[in-house]
Amino acid sequence: MGCFGFLKVMMFAFNGIIFLAGAAILGVGIWVKVDSGSILGFLKGIKDAPAEMNQILNVGYLLIAVGAVLLIIGFLGCCGAMKESRCMLLLFFVIVLVVFIAEVAGAVVILVFKPLAGELIEKLGTKVVQNIKKDYGQNPDVTALWNATMDTLKCCGFYNYTDFTGSPFQIRTDLYPQQCCHGAVFSSCNDTSATITGCFPKFKQLIDENTIVIVAVALGIAALEILAMVVSMTLYCIIGSKSD
Repeated sequence: MGCFGFLKVMMFAFNGIIFLAGAAILGVGIWVKVDSGSILGFLKGIKDAPAEMNQILNVGYLLIAVGAVLLIIGFLGCCGAMKESRCMLLLFFVIVLVVFIAEVAGAVVILVFKPLAGELIEKLGTKVVQNIKKDYGQNPDVTALWNATMDTLKCCGFYNYTDFTGSPFQIRTDLYPQQCCHGAVFSSCNDTSATITGCFPKFKQLIDENTIVIVAVALGIAALEILAMVVSMTLYCIIGSKSD
């Protein structure tokens, strides 16, 4: 098959995976925008939510954009390799290079504005707790969403069980949600037995425990992007030398 044939097959297989990943991300993005019962819909309903939350609420559009870009990259890579199209391969190289530069710039921005992210989360936490105290046990949508979230993540409230103090549910029953207590029945989950940690601390702990994995995945993606650029430019040059 030779080196040229091997590079073509590798380019096709790699970009086939990118194409499928793009389709999956695009599907998730569309689902997020369509699903009114998602967590984003809940966040949109938080009264007086921080203005900065608008960027998070547009995550569906971001997923759609990322999925579309991956679809285009995968298509150009596959077709460029199989049809030996220098134009497609060059366009593929340019797009991957732009994406790579954007990722590096994004990583720098995240590091620089990390304190701002903490301040935003603190603001969000205040509003979420206010929402819980106002609607949990009274608004069926808010109650069902929090119950589902706590059941799934095995957590209690945003910070801890005190988020429910003063809520319609706690005032009416003088108890806390069953999810806040280890193996407790409904009638015994009070402030002395509510020891389950909050959803935000648990989510933060999950990220902290998997920091190495996240960094490894990010470095792996960067390495694959560099490899894709090298292979595409190599094919571009080989095809050009064959046509001369």
